[in-house]
Amino acid sequence: MNPEAPTATELQQHPTVQAAFAAAWADSFPDDPALRHEEGGYIYCDPTTGEVLVRRTLPGELRVLDLTHPPKLPGCFLVGTYHTHPNPIAIGWDPEPIPADRREAQESGVPWFVVSEIGVFVVGPDRRVGGLGGSAGYPL
Repeated sequence: MNPEAPTATELQQHPTVQAAFAAAWADSFPDDPALRHEEGGYIYCDPTTGEVLVRRTLPGELRVLDLTHPPKLPGCFLVGTYHTHPNPIAIGWDPEPIPADRREAQESGVPWFVVSEIGVFVVGPDRRVGGLGGSAGYPL
């Protein structure tokens, strides 16, 4: 049987993940209408040491970020993704996960974190489906 992956709550409380959320939010330029864009990346866990690692992906666009190709980290399993929704409520944007976020999180088999001006939302499974075994990337 595979070791269990960390839960979404455990990941969200992890200092490495919190730092990644903060950096992605700042790099999204939420206060600059001309530069505002989505940022994000991938969250991994080493089943031997329990270490949690984060890798950023390329910057996205105003409402788009490609999270389809997580890099492989030797000895680690993908346990989550994160991305920003930097578009402000004050001008009519919804900071919550969109239907595509919800669908892709369920289909990917790992929790997805959406960082917004009002906090962090989590969609998808509570933890990586199937534990820390099988394919090192998306488990489904």
